[in-house]
Amino acid sequence: MTPDAGHGSDHVIPGAGPAQRPGERATVRLREGEAEEPPRYAPEWLQLREVADAAARAADLLDPLRIRLANLPGRHGGLVVHDLGCGTGSMGRWLAPRLDGAQHWILHDRDPYLLHFAAVASPRAAADGSRVTVETRRGDVARLTPGALAGASLVTASALLDVLTREEIGTLAAACAGAGCPALLTLSVVGRVEITPADPLDAEITEAFNAHQRRTGLLGPDAVDVACEAFAAHGATVRTDPSPWRLGPDRRELTAQWLRGWVGAAVEQRPELKQRADRYLAERLEACVAGELDVVVHHSDLLALSRPTGGAA
Repeated sequence: MTPDAGHGSDHVIPGAGPAQRPGERATVRLREGEAEEPPRYAPEWLQLREVADAAARAADLLDPLRIRLANLPGRHGGLVVHDLGCGTGSMGRWLAPRLDGAQHWILHDRDPYLLHFAAVASPRAAADGSRVTVETRRGDVARLTPGALAGASLVTASALLDVLTREEIGTLAAACAGAGCPALLTLSVVGRVEITPADPLDAEITEAFNAHQRRTGLLGPDAVDVACEAFAAHGATVRTDPSPWRLGPDRRELTAQWLRGWVGAAVEQRPELKQRADRYLAERLEACVAGELDVVVHHSDLLALSRPTGGAA
């Protein structure tokens, strides 16, 4: 717990939490023709949440993924994994040591600093000791095509689906289907939060936050359902498993930063909440500092097993 975890809502890691300030975009530039803008996610936020992300991801999806990867054509050459919106590389650090065999990870992000961090901190060995190598690509996920994924064994992403539009998820599903590679897409918000002890304002803040996530055509908590439909429409077998963040006294700093971002987004969506929300946030932060707050932020992980093609690795 850092000393300023109990301070007011002005002490926020830049880009922390789910709040999206005006003019900001996700770390990956998702749309063509946009001017260069500061990335949404600060490295400090991504590092802070990495342990909670790792604990939350649905490990039960790994066995069916391993079976599919073992049966891919050309597997003898090792796995080629495209990690979309890689940030600081936490997905690779979690997944690469859980898969057997040589792996080459292609890390995609719009932020060159994050790409550098991800490459430097990438794992070097698979579960069986095989070599893991990486390369980085700075680019636009919205232009992802089957050709861009030629030779791919797997596509991964973490906390990405909910900042996509319906069209962009369709593009992603089509690209994976065209390349014949599975996709493991983790930690998408589903619009449910449980806080103990409860407060009468919990539901109103949740509703306002969810509305904020859906602004400007983004899918927010609807993303997983839309992705399931999109991948299934391309003939993929789709499975989802819950991947909740469980935030308690052992993760006070993350809980405090998440609270500030969550409440801040709700107030941005509904400014009339500000007076009550300020009181609510102050009380929640005090409880957090005292170790008297438990939060479950519900997410969902999705595994889409596209039909293999001759071009798959």
